[in-house]
Amino acid sequence: MFIAALSTIAKLCKETKCPSTDEWIKKMWFVYTMEYYLAMRKNEIGPFAATWMELEGIMLSEISQRKKADLNKVKVVSHHCTLVRGVT
Repeated sequence: MFIAALSTIAKLCKETKCPSTDEWIKKMWFVYTMEYYLAMRKNEIGPFAATWMELEGIMLSEISQRKKADLNKVKVVSHHCTLVRGVT
């Protein structure tokens, strides 16, 4: 099932519009959620719990990196405007 989901995601990426980071995270989150749910139904939570925790860490890391990048863009634009205006 996991390989089928990955191949579906790969097919979607090959289309003309490559998904944004947010879309990719949502798709991966859905895949892992479904695997976790199915494992719970079968009482086979072991390996999926570790994967779930890893995915949560990856998502938090990507979100924080995106926020840092946005903050850096704001700082650069602000610094540029200060230089152009000559305001200190």
